[in-house]
Amino acid sequence: MRSSSLPPTWFERPILPEFADEVAQACTVLGPATHDDPHAGIATAVAVIAGARPYDAAFMDRAPHLKVISRTGIGYDGVDLVAATERGIAVCNAPDGPTISTAEHAVTLMLTVAKNVQSAQAALRAGASEAFAAHRGIELSGKVLGLVGFGRIARRVARIALGLGMEVRFFDPFVAATDAPDGIERVEALPDLLAGADVVSIHVPLTDVTRGMFGADQFASMKPGAVFINTARGGLVDQDALLAALEAGQLFGAGLDVTSPEPLPPEHPLLGRTGVVVTPHIASATTEGKARMFRIAFQQAMAVLQGRRPEHLVNPDVWERFAAGAQAGVAR
Repeated sequence: MRSSSLPPTWFERPILPEFADEVAQACTVLGPATHDDPHAGIATAVAVIAGARPYDAAFMDRAPHLKVISRTGIGYDGVDLVAATERGIAVCNAPDGPTISTAEHAVTLMLTVAKNVQSAQAALRAGASEAFAAHRGIELSGKVLGLVGFGRIARRVARIALGLGMEVRFFDPFVAATDAPDGIERVEALPDLLAGADVVSIHVPLTDVTRGMFGADQFASMKPGAVFINTARGGLVDQDALLAALEAGQLFGAGLDVTSPEPLPPEHPLLGRTGVVVTPHIASATTEGKARMFRIAFQQAMAVLQGRRPEHLVNPDVWERFAAGAQAGVAR
């Protein structure tokens, strides 16, 4: 009988070796995806450990016993929350999982672009014998970092930037000025932040409100010669407008870990442009980051299956219904 077996749990990605024993003791492993079917084996699943793939109503209908979708990351824009809630499926995320790795990657992009590492390396590979006079770089000490959004990742970026000697400001309508850490200034309006920042880094979720929030007007509002960094979501940025700002010389350069689409096609003009560094959405994909995200996501899913409300439930409206169903099962 189903009740006497370990809960069938579908994994989008291969299980990390260090978690193999823990997972084997807690659940029956389904998946991962195959080339022919990205959701192979999902039919009997009661839990999903989700990565970057979309999870829509059609997916959920393939898994009629599903109780929880747990994301191995902070973003959950790829999960149809309405469809999940309608079906009584709890959706969780791992907001603390990617913080350290993603913050470090944002700073890495900032430094790589500002120091023009890409061009210097290309010149060396081309056999340049004298690059000093031609090299263009930016010293970040004393410069202003403008953070758009001030959540976990942005706050860690801020601490690193302060250590580099930068002045840090942020815009986030959901964070009060009284909550700003010492030495960090809250700016009331996005245009004011953009006008005064030497580096702008985005750290907001992708929603209907924030989609495309960086377009031609925002890039035109930025300080001439600024650096633009995005490690959040590609859909936040109008890439044509970004390219136009780069071509016009409005921006010194850009560092992107996220794009739309992902990955960019090899012929995309952003990939061939000097002063632009693009990485394939791997900011959180360090050894430590992967382990942290997997652990949190797996623990959240197991909590739901055990009838315990998970710490990071993103559709709380579903919980009362879920809890009632669990109680009914116990009564039977």
